[in-house]
Amino acid sequence: MIDKLEAIKKRFEEVSELIIQPEAMADMKKYSALGKEYKELEKIVQVYKKYKGILDNIDSAKKVLETEKDPDFREMAKTELDELVPEKDKMEELVKEMLIPKDPNDSKNVILEIRAGTGGDEAAIFAGDLHRMYQRLAEIMGWKLELLDYTEGTSGGYKEIICTVAGEDVYGKLKFESGVHRVQRVPATETQGRVHTSAATVVALPEVEDVEVDINMNDIRKDTFCSSGPGGQSVNTTYSAIRLTHIPTGVVVQCQDEKSQIKNFDKALKVLRSRLYEIELQKQNDEIGAQRKSLVGSGDRSDKIRTYNYPQGRVTDHRIGYTVYNLPVVMDGHIEDFIEQLRIAENAERLKEGAK
Repeated sequence: MIDKLEAIKKRFEEVSELIIQPEAMADMKKYSALGKEYKELEKIVQVYKKYKGILDNIDSAKKVLETEKDPDFREMAKTELDELVPEKDKMEELVKEMLIPKDPNDSKNVILEIRAGTGGDEAAIFAGDLHRMYQRLAEIMGWKLELLDYTEGTSGGYKEIICTVAGEDVYGKLKFESGVHRVQRVPATETQGRVHTSAATVVALPEVEDVEVDINMNDIRKDTFCSSGPGGQSVNTTYSAIRLTHIPTGVVVQCQDEKSQIKNFDKALKVLRSRLYEIELQKQNDEIGAQRKSLVGSGDRSDKIRTYNYPQGRVTDHRIGYTVYNLPVVMDGHIEDFIEQLRIAENAERLKEGAK
């Protein structure tokens, strides 16, 4: 492990030099890649320095016990050793976790898409509830959530809502949310008090830079139309909403949140870029899928991942069999426990893969 850490420290020093070279600063793609690598390596190097300091102090305390005759000095060394050994074990676990190969997309922002599934009006209402849950999570985490496009349900909520979430390691946390979310409750429209089961689909896409996905603008058809959402006369009567169609793939995206056509175009292009990136990523995953398919990281939008049971106040994540009985708290955005448990499960899988 020390050899690995030394190699990382050496690479960090190399990247520190490369990133300030004129040729790197002149190449945006190269500079961006070096910047990301620098940030990731810096975290590991800082932990390694602390870990190495603890190891050096343990060696010093052991030498005192081996050579020193004075009982006071020996007692001080023993006390220090008793404190350092548990700290060393704790740091070793942290270092092992940091050495697990990371998903390169973890540090990216997210395009979050929520769509009503089976269940009619109740599914749309639930999609709205999920959107609010992620809004509250964004507030808790200090992220910025921005609306891109939506279609309202006839009895409330949304048939579809798309937004961006920006902040630190957003995809690394929200990637576990992709899949089918199921709700069991008595709908507001139910007259006989029966519990219904409805569903909504969540997709978290990593937002990609233009240097990562090369789009030929000649392959895109741009259409403008009047926004259908709230926002006043200036929004609803001007052709500010944008619809982009990527002709080679047939992917269609639209944005109507801004009053400015240019801003809507930029936002729609972000979504299109992320959708095309997902298509390429899916091709790669299909190629290696036979070798490995993560239980918690597959992000398959057809998988039923979580059930929200209102009568029992219960939320269950089916991928890891994790259940809590604080549904109102969860729906208020506090899903950190689920994210942490899923992250632990994913890291355990990665460690197993590394051990093979």
